[in-house]
Amino acid sequence: MMRPGLCMALLALLGTAAHAASDDLDDLMHLLAGRQHGQVNFVEQHFLAVLSRPVESSGELIYDAPDRLEKRTLQPRPESLVLAGDVLTVRRGRRDHVLDLKAYPQVLPFVESIRATLAGDRSALERIFRVDFAGSLARWTLVLVPRESQVAKTVSQVRIDGSRDNLLHVEIREADGDRSLMTLRDQPAP
Repeated sequence: MMRPGLCMALLALLGTAAHAASDDLDDLMHLLAGRQHGQVNFVEQHFLAVLSRPVESSGELIYDAPDRLEKRTLQPRPESLVLAGDVLTVRRGRRDHVLDLKAYPQVLPFVESIRATLAGDRSALERIFRVDFAGSLARWTLVLVPRESQVAKTVSQVRIDGSRDNLLHVEIREADGDRSLMTLRDQPAP
């Protein structure tokens, strides 16, 4: 049987660890919120149960605080997705499609997982997801699990790995077992 003093010491230690993780998450969010612009190259792989190999695309991702995110796919076919506020503009070839995301609530978690993380907006993340932080500022992982059951029918979790204010990987696991993995790399200096 565990002695009461030892039990209290273990509970205090666990409480201290949870508090430290919360402080690290706050520090991370503050660090991310300080970045006003970012531009990285990406390689994205979609792993689909119906295919034996992943579908791959590549291009660049551009972020401007507080809520503009642009994904320029260069390979295999040029495409541009621009998110400004709640409006998503998709450009394929010479055609533009404009979507008000309020009319597509199932898309919001995909968007907010990246945008709210880049903005360092913890309250936006916690409104949509249960947020689990692991690591330290030097190397961290956020695991985001949708709070809403309707969203969870599509997305089971989003995992974001990073170092300081740089996102390194974004993995989206879908409820049906499919997943996508986006690997981000700083653009080489000119």
